[in-house]
Amino acid sequence: MMKVKIKTRVVGIDVGVETTTIAIVDIRGNIIAHDTLQTSNFPDVNNFSSALSEKIVVLAEANGGCESIRSVGMSAPSGNYLTGCIENAPNLPWKGVIPLAAMLRDRLGMAVALANDAHITALGELGFGSAHGMNNFIVVSLSHGGVGSCIFANGQAHLGVDGFAGEVGHVCVEVGGRECGCGRRGCLEQYTSANGIIRTAHELIEKDSRPSILRQQVGMLTPKTIVGACEQGDELAIETMRLVGYKLGIGLAIYASVIDPEAIVLTGQQSRLGEWLTDPMEQSFDEHVFPNIRGKVPIIASILDDKERDVLGASVLAWKVKEYSLFK
Repeated sequence: MMKVKIKTRVVGIDVGVETTTIAIVDIRGNIIAHDTLQTSNFPDVNNFSSALSEKIVVLAEANGGCESIRSVGMSAPSGNYLTGCIENAPNLPWKGVIPLAAMLRDRLGMAVALANDAHITALGELGFGSAHGMNNFIVVSLSHGGVGSCIFANGQAHLGVDGFAGEVGHVCVEVGGRECGCGRRGCLEQYTSANGIIRTAHELIEKDSRPSILRQQVGMLTPKTIVGACEQGDELAIETMRLVGYKLGIGLAIYASVIDPEAIVLTGQQSRLGEWLTDPMEQSFDEHVFPNIRGKVPIIASILDDKERDVLGASVLAWKVKEYSLFK
């Protein structure tokens, strides 16, 4: 029998450390409506799931009704697409393995898919951003606390056997280096996240006696203020970004040498720090990448707003999950 009515909307959710964003997205990728929820206000994941479900229902009912929603896609730190669980997320208040997709499905009565934020970012870039039209690419997200990544091969996300492929943030770029939250030392994210950049600046301030604007901002340093000092010709600030860019270039070169992608797409706050980061990064990348692909792997910045891209990426995931709904 021919199906007469097709549901033309999904819900895309981006679970952030501080804020969760919910959006209703139509079949053409238009964001119809959106709302937010403060993740950090919910130390109990059951309360979070209930509050999130209520937000989704209210938003849906105000914009065409729950019967118009096909499914839900969700982005979360340490999310595992294969299990639908958040697994041991270091920056969220909920510890252990959290079956958030199943929890939301039971409350909403519709299909829910969950993936980690890097996977969702890659879906957003593939569908609407800098990776549009590509089949083999890498997305690397440089965020406040870490470095996430997703590999796309032959048009599909490569997740690995257990769903943890693409952890480039935990490639070692400094033997015996800084201790990482994963329990090892010298991981890339300890040098190229926002926290890592600030730590590099502090280390230079302590061991280098040259005058610097950074000394006047020690308690208030951010990647942006360090870049601001670079623009004023501050030598310690410039050296900070050179060291960070050098480490990032090594990590990306290792990644590219193994994967041989069409391109590497950089996203997140640190991808917008300009030439102070990208120039030493590209120089280091060329120095360390496999010679046969040198000059063939462009490193490009995302053209999308982070929040918009991530709910759109979550909506792409929602369309991929098998439809199930109590709202016929």
